Amino acid sequence: MLGAPQDIALLAGIALLLFGPKKLPEIGRALGQGLGNFKKALNETQNEFKEGVTSTEKTPAIEEEKKPVS
Repeated sequence: MLGAPQDIALLAGIALLLFGPKKLPEIGRALGQGLGNFKKALNETQNEFKEGVTSTEKTPAIEEEKKPVS
């Protein structure tokens, strides 16, 4: 789909015509920062989810140990 060098060159040429050579670095920088922020938020969400799953897996076992034996 967008893997061939010709495809990338065509897309770059169209972007150059639409935005001009002065705006392209700014647009690229903004896209890079946006992707970086998205990846960071995704990783944080995944880590919180994993911690939540791990803590809920451990919680029932701890509660069973604390129950008084009759």
